[in-house]
Amino acid sequence: MTRSVFIPPISRRSLLVAGGAAFFSTPGLFADELMLTPSMTEGPFYPDKLPLDQDNDLIIINDSTMPAVGEITHLTGRILTKAGTPLRNATIEIWQCDANAVYLHTRDSSQKKKQQDQNFQGYGKFETASDGGYRFRTIKPVEYPGRPAPHIHIKVSQNGHELLTTQLMIRGYKGNDRDGIFQRAGDLVQRELVMADFKPLAGSKIGELGASFDIVLGRTPDDRQLQ
Repeated sequence: MTRSVFIPPISRRSLLVAGGAAFFSTPGLFADELMLTPSMTEGPFYPDKLPLDQDNDLIIINDSTMPAVGEITHLTGRILTKAGTPLRNATIEIWQCDANAVYLHTRDSSQKKKQQDQNFQGYGKFETASDGGYRFRTIKPVEYPGRPAPHIHIKVSQNGHELLTTQLMIRGYKGNDRDGIFQRAGDLVQRELVMADFKPLAGSKIGELGASFDIVLGRTPDDRQLQ
């Protein structure tokens, strides 16, 4: 006699959200796996000329003493496989517009009436260690013309292979529901996977924020990159 297996529906209550990654399990069928971070468009303004300073601190350029304008945010997280294994030696890149809504891209900056913040790096990268962790110091993203949902662009690669391009949104932001690109990220659960809370950083005396966002990758053309 064939025995049926009851698979409970996934609800928001059943999701355990941890820094942007949600855990789910199907009792009796599979081991717990992480839900994959949805891919999203790269957009038109990946820097057309990368800055000389490409470190993970976007607030200070080189040895300047003048910081960028904006709400300083410490963005941290891990890059994981769907089995939860940390991905070592992965490169994560982030880029975003400055507090004046200008990207580090000549086509964008030349069309804007607002002055580009010369103290904002606009782009940074970080290579993960054995724990898969990454960290950046940047600004809380702001609205951009045509994009009512503030966002940070993210690209993950390893050994010359691009593994994922996505975007990070602010959880609960009023413009999210009007942002077509965010809405195309997927259903309610999938959209939850590309959002993070931007909260006051404990112990900060200058009003800094903290945001945690784990990135979960699936199979790639060369799956050995995820071993």
